[in-house]
Amino acid sequence: MKKQVDRSMHSAEHILNQAMGRLFACDRCFSAHIERKKSKCDYRFERPLTDEELKSLEKEVNGVIQADLEVAEQFAAIDDARKVYNLVRLPDDAGDRIRIVTVGDYDHCPCIGPHVSSTGEIGTFRITSSGYENGVLRIRFKLKRPATR
Repeated sequence: MKKQVDRSMHSAEHILNQAMGRLFACDRCFSAHIERKKSKCDYRFERPLTDEELKSLEKEVNGVIQADLEVAEQFAAIDDARKVYNLVRLPDDAGDRIRIVTVGDYDHCPCIGPHVSSTGEIGTFRITSSGYENGVLRIRFKLKRPATR
């Protein structure tokens, strides 16, 4: 039985990926381990991030979360999606239409995972540590969950 992905953590991963692209001109993570208590994303990168850069990254992600953006889905023809998105991780049997998850106007990418309905549901994003080895930048993070409404 496949483990269920945490909606809040998975949505935070989308925001983190876009923040890495915007702040550091970095591609989305090539590997991720997303769990309810803690998660990590690995990026191909040329160096470790400084403490100031990590603080800036955390601030960027939390700004998007606090903006309470709608998280929605759209569907696109696979041939149209190929023109806009990197589909290398898409399975061969994905079909003619794929799901695109949008986080307001901040991020959009193909995804099959579960998400929150708005970023305000995620909680506070905190980078717990980062490491760099052999061209791979690893960012570990947790969420402080909001009080239930």
